[in-house]
Amino acid sequence: MIGTNSVSMQSPEILKLKQHLGMIIYRELEKKKPPLRDREDFVKKILIQAYNSLNINLAPTLKEQLFRDILDEILGFGPLQPLLDDPSISEVMVNGPNSVYIEQKGKLKKTSVRFDNDDAVMRLIEKIILPLGRRIDSDTPTVDARLPDGSRVNAIIPPVAVDGPSITIRKFEKGRLSIDQLIEYNSITRNMANLVQACVISRLNIIISGGTGSGKTTLLNVLSSFIPDDERIVTIEDAAELRLQQDHIVRLETKSPDLEGKHAVTIRDLVRNSLRMRPDRIVVGEVRGGEALDMLQAMNTGHDGSLTTLHANSPRDALSRLETMSLMAGMELPLKVIREQIASAIDLIIQQSRMKDGSRKVTSVTEVSGMEGDTIVMTEIFKFEYTGISPEGEVLGSLIPTGIRPFFTQRLEQNGFKLGPEVFGANLGQMLSGSRSRR
Repeated sequence: MIGTNSVSMQSPEILKLKQHLGMIIYRELEKKKPPLRDREDFVKKILIQAYNSLNINLAPTLKEQLFRDILDEILGFGPLQPLLDDPSISEVMVNGPNSVYIEQKGKLKKTSVRFDNDDAVMRLIEKIILPLGRRIDSDTPTVDARLPDGSRVNAIIPPVAVDGPSITIRKFEKGRLSIDQLIEYNSITRNMANLVQACVISRLNIIISGGTGSGKTTLLNVLSSFIPDDERIVTIEDAAELRLQQDHIVRLETKSPDLEGKHAVTIRDLVRNSLRMRPDRIVVGEVRGGEALDMLQAMNTGHDGSLTTLHANSPRDALSRLETMSLMAGMELPLKVIREQIASAIDLIIQQSRMKDGSRKVTSVTEVSGMEGDTIVMTEIFKFEYTGISPEGEVLGSLIPTGIRPFFTQRLEQNGFKLGPEVFGANLGQMLSGSRSRR
């Protein structure tokens, strides 16, 4: 019998007990192989039976924690499961067995969560990727995957991870955010929301640009909700995490190479294949390579209304990245030709930023309005005007229209969206855009 007051969850006795009970459950699972829908009830039943058979008298709180840890290990993702269950945590970062950080309300914090050793971290990685048919080893030391709830996972191991295996989990929003919630969070204004909704429905090609963790995928999910239900949508991602609500959706996901380094399926392969699938819309989770050129060509050959994200710190940087990624396609096209492709294909760039206080905001909505010589012409329609920091550390500022009416307004009107002059800043517009021609 284990004493009730002399042990903790980290004591050798409890660790040995946890291992023993876990082995009993795994043995019974292997023997009985219950259906997936009955697995949780089966595990709980075996755990109670095994515990009672040992005639152990643990304190109620210790017993509860023991049961929770064992269930998390077998049914969930071990020590990380409580963090994944906490809705206030947006990201989980495992730097090593004794170094687990979280992002909570935009701020990084170190947790008390611990793994036994590096092998325990490796076992968790393998548990995540095994059902997805992915692999990680010394020859392929990085992997992108997803949890069953859609959370995005990146894992990296030695030899490239010098201090041992590391895991980064970008948690999936449990409740789908709406445009009204983004307005409530001051991430976007009502006028800006009305404009981007009209742009999506009117089949403008839109890029969401931003840094890591700025909320690009969240905004892409919100914008995709405006796509009409009667359109066929093909989504293309490294690890499927988009959560579209329409019925007619085909979800495509990349495939890692096999043990011989062959038979990989890349984003570029999927973009090319999607063109033969009769899509009304192509939604690419993120462009980061030569697929950018294929996407631009698709946009320029009748596949209007495409949406994608990319990493960049400003709308102008986004265009520069598109140029660079298009050159990675190996087509050896002159830079001016690529810029003409970009100017013709892209209608709107929405810049998403993560502020110093951890909040996410749209900081710019910019029209790509054509070419002048060798330069792509851009016109900012909305911008975030920074005014300072509050005593509580909150970033102060507001999203304001620049007063310039975009060239694509006529296209919106043809689709039934007649946005009033107040959307674009009526008074300012009279001063700044009176001489600007209309298309």
